[in-house]
Amino acid sequence: MLHKFYKNHKETGTDEAGRGCLAGPVTAAAIILPKSFENLILTDSKLLTERKRELLEPLLKNECICYGIAHIHPTIIDDINILNASILAMHNAIDSLSKIPSYIIVDGNRFKPYKDIPYMCIIKGDSKYTSIAAASVLAKTARDAYMLKLHEEYPMYNWKQNKGYPTKEHRAAIAKYGATKYHRMSFKLLANNQS
Repeated sequence: MLHKFYKNHKETGTDEAGRGCLAGPVTAAAIILPKSFENLILTDSKLLTERKRELLEPLLKNECICYGIAHIHPTIIDDINILNASILAMHNAIDSLSKIPSYIIVDGNRFKPYKDIPYMCIIKGDSKYTSIAAASVLAKTARDAYMLKLHEEYPMYNWKQNKGYPTKEHRAAIAKYGATKYHRMSFKLLANNQS
């Protein structure tokens, strides 16, 4: 059962998706929900089926006060590291909100101050608080859609299935075809037994 964290009516939850991937962006979402918002299906996006996430996405977008989504691409990830890129994605997602939040709740234990808005980091916040869970769903669905487009350009990596995560199949494709401009060169792209 998710809880509401409302310090006030303009709290935003934020979360990212794709942090552990070998290819594609790290994607973050931020969302401000009305106090009246209720949903029995909503939870951490990792605990939901793809179908449930796809059902929730338009519902969240329609019922929220506002939301923002931001992608940080592999060249920047390689330049500033994945932690900083994840935080930058969350900052950019908050930047794109049409309303300025007065409080931020963040999934995880690391964040950097955003302007002068107070914030709180919450470990496993996406399975505890409604707005973080909602942000996790929007980040995941936006990133999955992005990876489907990249799959059309490079179908041999099967990103429509693995979404850029380090599966055996993905690593075998990197070993066979090499890395693309969408791969994160600062990540360990091949397993130890691959050359």
